[in-house]
Amino acid sequence: MEIVSALVPPVFMAALFIGLVVTIVKSQGGANKAKEDGIVDTALARAEAARQAPKAMDS
Repeated sequence: MEIVSALVPPVFMAALFIGLVVTIVKSQGGANKAKEDGIVDTALARAEAARQAPKAMDS
């Protein structure tokens, strides 16, 4: 019985970790990829514009 109680936590954590990895892999690409890429591109463009705006005002 001690063996079972010693093995349950690592097996449980391994199962959760495998589930997490599978979820991450499944969420990559697919229909949401273009949507996510668009959101990131928009955020990067805004950050770049905000960074360049003070330079334009200094001139």
